[in-house]
Amino acid sequence: MSDNQTQNAHTHDGDNDTRDTTKSTHAQKKSHDDTRIMSVVIENGQVVTPSTVINGSIHIEGDRIKSVGENIKNETLSAADRRIDAAGQYLVPGLIDLHGDDIESHLYPRAGARIETQMALASADRANVAAGITTKFHAISFEVDPEANRSPELGAELTTAVEQTDGLIADHRIHARCEVTQKRCVEAIETLLDADDAGLVSVMSHIPGKGQFRDTDAFIEYYRNSQNHTVAEAEEMIDERGSLELETIRERVRRIVNCARDADIPVASHDDEDPTEVAQLHDIGVNISEYPINIETAKRAHATGMTVTMGAPNLIRGESQWGNLRTADAIEADVVDALVTDYHPMSLLAAVFIDTGEPLPTRVARVSKNPADAIGLTDRGRIEAGARADIAMVDPNPTPTVTRAFVAGAPVYRAEGAK
Repeated sequence: MSDNQTQNAHTHDGDNDTRDTTKSTHAQKKSHDDTRIMSVVIENGQVVTPSTVINGSIHIEGDRIKSVGENIKNETLSAADRRIDAAGQYLVPGLIDLHGDDIESHLYPRAGARIETQMALASADRANVAAGITTKFHAISFEVDPEANRSPELGAELTTAVEQTDGLIADHRIHARCEVTQKRCVEAIETLLDADDAGLVSVMSHIPGKGQFRDTDAFIEYYRNSQNHTVAEAEEMIDERGSLELETIRERVRRIVNCARDADIPVASHDDEDPTEVAQLHDIGVNISEYPINIETAKRAHATGMTVTMGAPNLIRGESQWGNLRTADAIEADVVDALVTDYHPMSLLAAVFIDTGEPLPTRVARVSKNPADAIGLTDRGRIEAGARADIAMVDPNPTPTVTRAFVAGAPVYRAEGAK
């Protein structure tokens, strides 16, 4: 890696000189020198800044935003390597997804049909950039569930592939999901954290009768309709996971949190259902509450200062797949800090344009600035001078669509027909 490439990957300007507490991929560190335009002006756009929307321009130099404003000086325009007319479209920060497991559908597009890992990554990369996502945390499950194509070994394989693959467009990172009901998975995550191969880790306990599957009958029905499991396997899972003592689960959670703290990596909890329990998780060092399943728990997590994340597909569909807390209700209660793609990347951009009665910058912040701040990436997720130039140009009609995208100042995506 050249000195210039290292600088592009790690340096921050001005107020953004904050230590990056997460790990970028090997591919992203190589930068996009082959396509980089050193000076670009995007004109005539509706620029969504952290506080307002202006009709104006963005001036990019190298991998940073040089200036944002209603008027760009004539000497800047004449010196630009390229000028792009946004034609009134929205200019938003590149979206940041803290939890997207869509890589699984690229790896196994049909049950039992495995696609080569590099092809799956390339496919996921392009799909996410087309959805406006420029920083992607792949939520990789470390869970022993062969029928669902999940295992600690596959998790480790995917992690290595993401870290080592060259030629990806977006900034790809690892969100390692640990099934704490399985000792083997806890040990695998500890190994991963010791190697500094994750940017975010979450703890989950998929126990029938608790959390996402708090209704045991619903758990059985889910697997009755599953292509990957039988009812007998579901009943076996109930016996296996339900036999664990609660203190054993808590001890494993503490192990993961302590290991993540040593590695300076944020920790999330998954499917929180009890206000007292989520407060205890915060007290031991959990930073993020993912998908709290009721409003009481979401409020308590938010009150402790945890970042509360909810699913964008939940907002788009108007309901939880599991009958849990609706994202719209949590937003109305003012307890949602960030949205994530979960399983559907396009939903993240679409969620920005759902009318929640809030200003557009507030809705944009939930998919850019807020998730960036939650994991220490304060150099991005905002359109302001000095920030990393991750930008999406969006046509909101008839459905929100990305027409252009920039990653670290490089023009990496252009939809057919875009000017």
